[in-house]
Amino acid sequence: MKVVILAGGFGTRLRPVTLETPKPLLTVKRKPIINHLLELFERHGIDEPILLIHKDHQEDYQWWQKRYANELPKKLRIETEPEPLGTFGGLKHFTQELKETFILSNGDELKDFHLTNLIKAHRENKNKPVGTIALVEVSNPSDYGVPVLSSDKITEFLEKPKNSPSNFISSGLYVLEPAVFDYADWSRGFLMIEKDIFPKLAMAGKLAGYKVQNGRWFDCGTFERWEKAIKEW
Repeated sequence: MKVVILAGGFGTRLRPVTLETPKPLLTVKRKPIINHLLELFERHGIDEPILLIHKDHQEDYQWWQKRYANELPKKLRIETEPEPLGTFGGLKHFTQELKETFILSNGDELKDFHLTNLIKAHRENKNKPVGTIALVEVSNPSDYGVPVLSSDKITEFLEKPKNSPSNFISSGLYVLEPAVFDYADWSRGFLMIEKDIFPKLAMAGKLAGYKVQNGRWFDCGTFERWEKAIKEW
């Protein structure tokens, strides 16, 4: 199974550190965040990762590949975006090869949960969703994307709501079917899956949520959260 990992962001909330080092290459327990993710995918048989990075970070990732050459998946591919295309826009260039169920994941969060169970739940869902979002429980849901659930069906997707309907949020990891590309307006170029794709899937009854059990998840997007991850991971 293939996974597309989004690693093209600039980590503006972690400046000036991220002016020197791309956010996914920042370390937790002396290992880059992206390495933790790749190890998770490999443990669950997802061994064809495609890493989407910004062109300005090419040298950083070349160094990273050399430094960790013996630890990275053999089928790892690094693709560059000439300009930011959002959390979905960059997938336009992969529609012809993503012909089966695949995973899309942010590259700057720490995740450790049972992906095999998530994929199984997606495939066995009687509603045949086009997308299933891995959901994690947090104490501050209004800082994230929050689903409105009816059983395991997501009826609405709220991005950073002031009054959150629950403490479950998107973990930044999704199981998707190739049919998801039918919901994209590629003429716009820049597309966000949270704002441009998920609401359409929810309206069509094709978006599901999977509440992660016994998992770990850390957002490293601010200095406070990054420090918490270093201390608790």
